[in-house]
Amino acid sequence: MAITSLSAHLLESLLASLTLGCITALVILLSIASFAIDSTRKPTYPKSLPRVGYTGGIGATIRNWMNLANYHNWVEEGYHKYGKHGRSFVTPSSPSQPDEIVVPQEQIAWMLEQPETVASTQESHKDVLFGTYNFFNVDDHFPTQVMHKHLARNLVGLLPDIQQEVVESIDIAFGTDTANWHTLNLWEALLAIVPRVMNRLAVGLPLCRNQAFLSSQVGFADDVFRNCLILTLFPTVLHPLVGRLVTLPNWYHFHQGYRLLKPVIEQRLRDYERFESGDSQTPPPEESLITWLIRQAKADNLPHEQTPYMIAMRLLPIEFAAIHTTVITLHALFLDLLASDPAKDYLSILREETTTVLQSEPDGIWTKNGLARLYRTDSAIRESMRLSTFSTGLTHRKVVAKDGITSPFEGWHAPYGAILMANMSVQHDAEIYEDPKTYDALRFSRVREEYEARSEEVEKGKDTEEALRIKRLGLVTTSSEFLPFSHGRHACPGRFFVAHEVKMMLAHILQNYDIKPIAERPRPTWVAHTIIPALDVKIEVKRRQRKN
Repeated sequence: MAITSLSAHLLESLLASLTLGCITALVILLSIASFAIDSTRKPTYPKSLPRVGYTGGIGATIRNWMNLANYHNWVEEGYHKYGKHGRSFVTPSSPSQPDEIVVPQEQIAWMLEQPETVASTQESHKDVLFGTYNFFNVDDHFPTQVMHKHLARNLVGLLPDIQQEVVESIDIAFGTDTANWHTLNLWEALLAIVPRVMNRLAVGLPLCRNQAFLSSQVGFADDVFRNCLILTLFPTVLHPLVGRLVTLPNWYHFHQGYRLLKPVIEQRLRDYERFESGDSQTPPPEESLITWLIRQAKADNLPHEQTPYMIAMRLLPIEFAAIHTTVITLHALFLDLLASDPAKDYLSILREETTTVLQSEPDGIWTKNGLARLYRTDSAIRESMRLSTFSTGLTHRKVVAKDGITSPFEGWHAPYGAILMANMSVQHDAEIYEDPKTYDALRFSRVREEYEARSEEVEKGKDTEEALRIKRLGLVTTSSEFLPFSHGRHACPGRFFVAHEVKMMLAHILQNYDIKPIAERPRPTWVAHTIIPALDVKIEVKRRQRKN
């Protein structure tokens, strides 16, 4: 009894001592200890590498963390001070991430040529997106491989389906009232269009039109984006706890979607089995990302990849990448077009081009060749992606070689765990792009049109070097000077679909709607190395009257 009484007394005393100030002090001490442990785990870089941001010890590090909104300015500063002169530099990162070595343009090819066992794309993606928690530790290698192998070869046949979804989803989101102007939130309107179009490719009809399913996919994408911001602020030693807590909504949205997706996948598996068995009564399975995942899993003899649950898991990184990046791209494109000098009349120019080309298409259905003829539309999209970047860098590699990696150009050594990055500030370089801070929708199409307009006497076909240079001005062509789709062998495999999708959307909107210009382009908010778009922007639209 005495022991029990003593224990109760000690517990009561302990609880009484836990004042608000005491709890606050404990939290602060825990945070300091956690960040201290983190700092010992992060890679250290040679002192010979110049740095941007605040420098000079732990105080400078804390000041960097408190200035997340300045990271993009520091990266731009580093580009002009060091990168343009062939020097790498180190940029601060968020509290949970190691600082990054930003390589100059001359070294991008070297960085991209490194094998996955030396400088890994997959591991850098996993770190940046906190894949262990956001994607339940299921990597994106297999679905990315599937996209590389199957998207391009099947995309042409899917264009009519994609166009149908584009038209119907836009008409719902933008309305059909030809008499009155109405106001809509641009971000929300695009978010009602893009997921539906993307899922026509991913899962097919009728699920791509199921609002509950679409909401689950958008909700999951929102979860990932929000969690990335949260987890960047916590030391990695706390991630096993914080990561599991903040990703509870991920599990909820996944299971909401899986409940609707499971019967679709099961039916697709049955259809595939019957077709493969030679059943003459069974048509080929519908071409979609689900079918491609099944086909590749069977070709590689991967039984674990052929379950409805795993197939649904494999869709998650594709859904995330395709939904939010496409919405951000379209959002920026419309803001750039609507805020441009009205005298440029870009909307009318693009409306005329898309109308003329579509009228020449068989039955008014877009084809690959027709979309490729949209030089000005292609240029307008590429120019927006050049100017209105949503990240300081989209091309990263994590050093996974135990002995690290050494730059053959400058001699610096990056240890295991270091992050290398290609700098998107190159897209704003006045020595590469004339008047780089101005949106010029026809920047890339002028050169292409001039080349196409040359007379036969000039024998343009014989100028191979010039032809290749012109070809590199297309939207889907990546380079060390144009990095929105990354670059090299790991460049975005979905960029061909995105290019067709965005062109169709822009064409249908411009041909069928008048949109009032905006006086000034709203600025996004930068948080560390990425942006939060101006989500509250509203535009005024009215359905155009059809001409008889």
